[in-house]
Amino acid sequence: MKAHDVKRLVARYVQKFETRDPFELAEHLNVEVQTGPMGIRSGCYMFLKNHKCVFLNEDLDEHERILVMAHELAHSIMHRKENCYFIRNKTLLLTSKMEIEANTFAAELLIPDDLIYENPGLSKAQIARIAGYDEKIMEFKQIHSQL
Repeated sequence: MKAHDVKRLVARYVQKFETRDPFELAEHLNVEVQTGPMGIRSGCYMFLKNHKCVFLNEDLDEHERILVMAHELAHSIMHRKENCYFIRNKTLLLTSKMEIEANTFAAELLIPDDLIYENPGLSKAQIARIAGYDEKIMEFKQIHSQL
């Protein structure tokens, strides 16, 4: 899926459910979310017995938890029958098509275009910090000039 298609997909879900919160979206989309100890992994998505499940590491701070949830939610939507793992400090660096799509989905969901338009002149890193995320997320954000 191309980045602009991911952007449209996110916009459709945000408009339909009137939220950018990945946990609320998961609830609307019948994605079960469990939190617990996971060792090195930050999170994972699994398709188990025809159920979409996201598992999150209980040790994540608030912004990491939201980012990992958005990433895993993307897998539940775009890669429904695949099992996918998010490893903190690694997945934003991976280059597989599925991981790039999930990272793009997370960036589009968590960094609204309005945040960029309302802060002209700020760098991508500054925008990411305002939103509470690592600047690497901005590598996946599609920024179009405002009409």
